[in-house]
Amino acid sequence: MSDNNASLNWFRHAAPYINDLRGRTLVIGIPGDALEHANFRNLVHDLALLVSLGVRLVVVHGARAQVNRALAECGLENQFHGNTRVTDRETLEVIKAAVGKLRFDIEAAFSQGLPDSPMARSALKVISGNFVTARPIGVLDGMDLRWTGTVRRMEVKTIEHALEQGALVLLSPLGTSLTGELFNLNYLDLAAEAARALQAEKLVLFREAPQLLINGQEVHELSIVQAEQAASQVQSEALSCAIRACNAGTPRTHLLSYSQDGALVQELFRREGAGTMIYRDSYEVIRRARITDVGGILGLIRPLEKQGVLVRRSREKLEAEIEHFTLVEVDGTPVACAALYPIREQSGETVAAEIACVAIHPEFRGGRRGAKLMHHLERQAGVLGIDELYVLTTQTEHWFIEQGFTQVSVQDLPASRQSLYNIQRNSRVLRKSLSPQQAS
Repeated sequence: MSDNNASLNWFRHAAPYINDLRGRTLVIGIPGDALEHANFRNLVHDLALLVSLGVRLVVVHGARAQVNRALAECGLENQFHGNTRVTDRETLEVIKAAVGKLRFDIEAAFSQGLPDSPMARSALKVISGNFVTARPIGVLDGMDLRWTGTVRRMEVKTIEHALEQGALVLLSPLGTSLTGELFNLNYLDLAAEAARALQAEKLVLFREAPQLLINGQEVHELSIVQAEQAASQVQSEALSCAIRACNAGTPRTHLLSYSQDGALVQELFRREGAGTMIYRDSYEVIRRARITDVGGILGLIRPLEKQGVLVRRSREKLEAEIEHFTLVEVDGTPVACAALYPIREQSGETVAAEIACVAIHPEFRGGRRGAKLMHHLERQAGVLGIDELYVLTTQTEHWFIEQGFTQVSVQDLPASRQSLYNIQRNSRVLRKSLSPQQAS
C-alpha cells in the first residue's frame, strides 16, 4: 500500500472518532517543561486542528520549571511541602511574572497563521481571564502554605460561552479570591477541577514519558480500580490527578508524552493510542450482538473470509443469525466476535453447540480477548444446559487446543451436524466437554 493510500485509509478510519468528539469538551493539561520543548510547536498545530474539527478545548498550563528557574535567578529558595509549593509574598511575585509571560507566549503560539503552516487560515481565538476563584489551602501538618491555593469556583457559564463561540480557553495556574488576593494553584488540580466542572468528555495530561510502566511493562489502558492499585507502585503526579478526575466523574483520562510528535492525534483518533488511558466506566465490554452490529461484524470477518479462514457469510445471513453472535467492544467499537449455534437433533433436543465465526481485529490480538470471549460463550452454553462444544476449523486448530479443545473425528459430531459437514473444505473437528463448574 502506498503512503498516500495509507494516509487516506487512516483518515477514513478516524472519521467515527471525529464524529464522536465534535461538540465535546476536552481539557488539556500541559506542564511548564512541555512549553519549552521543541515539539510544543507541533502540539499547538494539533490542538488547533482539534478546534477546527469542532472539539471544544480548554488548555491548562503549568509553570513549575519556569518558576524554579526564576526563583534561582532571584536568589530565592524553592520551598515545598511534599509536592506542594509554599508560596510566600516574594515567591508569589516571581510566579506572577513567570505565569504572565507564559500566558502571552502561549497566546502568541496559537495566533500564528503563516500560509505554509498548519495554522494557515485557522483564525483561532484564545480567551483567558479571571475564570477561577481560589481560596488558600491554609496550614498542612503545621506548615502554612501562605498564598498557595486551591480552586473554590470556576466561571463555568463564561467558559461555556467562549467554547460555544469556537474559542480555545486558556487557564493559567493562578486564581483570584473574594478578598482580591491572588493564589498560586497546582495546574494538575486545576485541570482536574476544570474537567469536573465543565463535564468534559476527556482529560488529557501531558508528561515526559509516553505509557505508564508497571513492573517494567508498558500499560496502555487501566480501569480506575487498576489505576488505584498501580498508584502504590508508580510515583506519578499525573496518574494521581487522572485517578482524582475519574473518581470525580470524568469518563476518560489520557496520559501522553509531550515529546512525541502527533501523540494527541494518535490517541484520540486511533483504536489503540499512543499513551495510557484511565477509564471510570466499562471501556471494554462483552455483549450479545444487535442487528445494528452487522456492519461491524462484517468488518471483522471479511478479511478472514478472503484468507479462507472463515466460511463466507452474506449480510442477509448475518442479519438472520445475529442472535447467535457475541461481541467484544472496546470504547464502542467491535474488535472481536464469535457465534454460538445450538446443535439440535431431529427430535428438537439440543445436544451440543458449535462455536463459529471467531474473529479478532489484528490490532487487538494478544490481549487475551479471544480467551475471554470463549469463556463467555461457555457460560452462555451452560445457561442453555449444553455441556459439549464443537469447532470446525481449517487454520486455527492450535489456538482452540490452547483453549481446552481436543481434536476428534467427523464421526464424533452429532448426527444432525455431521450431515452438513463440507468434505471439500476438510475442516478439523475439535470438541470440548464442559464440566458443571465451567458451564455455571
